[in-house]
Amino acid sequence: MADQYERSAEFVDVMIAPHWAALGPPLAKALRGVTGPVVDVGAGGGHGTRVIAEAVPAAEIVAVEPSPALRSVLLTRVHESAELRDRVTVLPEGLLEAKLPQRLGAVVAMNVIGHFDPAARQEIWALLGERLAPGGRAVLNLQPPAEPVAVPESRMADVRIGRRRYEGWARAEPAGPGRITWHMTYRTYHDDRLADELQVAYDWWVLSEQQLKVELDGHGLVPALVEPGVYAVDRGDA
Repeated sequence: MADQYERSAEFVDVMIAPHWAALGPPLAKALRGVTGPVVDVGAGGGHGTRVIAEAVPAAEIVAVEPSPALRSVLLTRVHESAELRDRVTVLPEGLLEAKLPQRLGAVVAMNVIGHFDPAARQEIWALLGERLAPGGRAVLNLQPPAEPVAVPESRMADVRIGRRRYEGWARAEPAGPGRITWHMTYRTYHDDRLADELQVAYDWWVLSEQQLKVELDGHGLVPALVEPGVYAVDRGDA
């Protein structure tokens, strides 16, 4: 599998950090009362892993991250924390290839569901239906757009580190039924003069709330809205 973040990893972790100020509280709220083990799907550099660790004290965490570039950041972040180092196992495979515990207290899939095509999503829902422990749940968010439409370019990050400033810009265009292509531009300024520019693109499978409910219902799963765009999913018979 190609690493979509191979070229952009140096920017992704620092640019996504501010967004976790908004994502962290609803994730922690959705995880109240669950037990481990907790799977962090597409853990990236580990911002969500830290939220999970605080929200579910003492639980074992399995952080799944197939991108070698992002995984290097994740491993460093975990290793630097004695508390995380004792609780977090980092796996290099994708979610559907990883060797996971047979019973799961929670599965966290923040900022990641669009990486899975419809067939892979069905495999994920089946996994949840089979392995979620009683009282367990999955937590995921849906990112706009909900349909394959064009998204005008906008600045999604502006970070200053030392004498350099890093900007992230994003736009999207339809790429077929249920799919868009994100076009990302990363600009580096040194003393406010453009020093470098990187452009990358990756596919993203869109998913609406209505379609999510339909797909989950087919596996006996029920979503509950935690906050706008964030859902807790459990087994309907739990």
